[in-house]
Amino acid sequence: MAPGAAVTVRTRISDGVALVTLDRPERHNAIDLDTAAELAATWRAFRFDDSVRAAVVTGAGGRAFCTGLDRSADVPQPPSPYSLDDPLLSIGPKANDLWKPVIAAVDGMACGGAFYLLGEAEFIIASENSTFFDPHTTYGMVSAYESVLMAQRMPLGEIARLSLMGTAERLGARRAYRIGLVCELTAPGAAAEVALRRAATVAAQPTSAVQGTVRALWAAKEVARTQALAHAPQLIALGNLPPERQAELFAARKRDGSG
Repeated sequence: MAPGAAVTVRTRISDGVALVTLDRPERHNAIDLDTAAELAATWRAFRFDDSVRAAVVTGAGGRAFCTGLDRSADVPQPPSPYSLDDPLLSIGPKANDLWKPVIAAVDGMACGGAFYLLGEAEFIIASENSTFFDPHTTYGMVSAYESVLMAQRMPLGEIARLSLMGTAERLGARRAYRIGLVCELTAPGAAAEVALRRAATVAAQPTSAVQGTVRALWAAKEVARTQALAHAPQLIALGNLPPERQAELFAARKRDGSG
């Protein structure tokens, strides 16, 4: 985190459960570079903290869980189509070698880069007013990492519809529950509270057995996931419009009130 930067990830630990809150509600909890670094540091710290046996990740403000990478973030890219610098690749618990169980609690919007976090949670609890969408194609961007991660969690046709239709498609919480993306629905504003109760139950089980079970569950899909993610940098490099054209599309949608 840059010197003097505001803390954008809040952590509270109680009775074996850590509550990790993205705290940029004025930006719909979009992730800038400092926030990405804070998330990675948080998960890595939990690896050495025996007081944390389970975790819940959520967003502040009630309007959004997370809306992905903050578009104001400057992420210089290497000129080679075989290389890609993606700051969101390191924001999830599994990317940081954390095998303690993590539950995602979604209230409001979860879109785009939020899928990096949702894709690495053990399961998702969402309020009835939550929506899931992927704006990448609308802004001339390839949805690669996001689509691969969510294809591990939901039927292929559902993630294909979500990713290909861009901002025109919203997956509501009830349908997300019916297709198995979300395992439990709550009243608006209650997702984190319910997730904390479920995490407390998990944290009460013997730690080594829980972590071994998490690792076994991820092993079931890890080979296909790893191979699929390996294609992402080249697909993005080849398919993305130039950044200035992406910015034009984004600005145009903001002007006409859509998004």
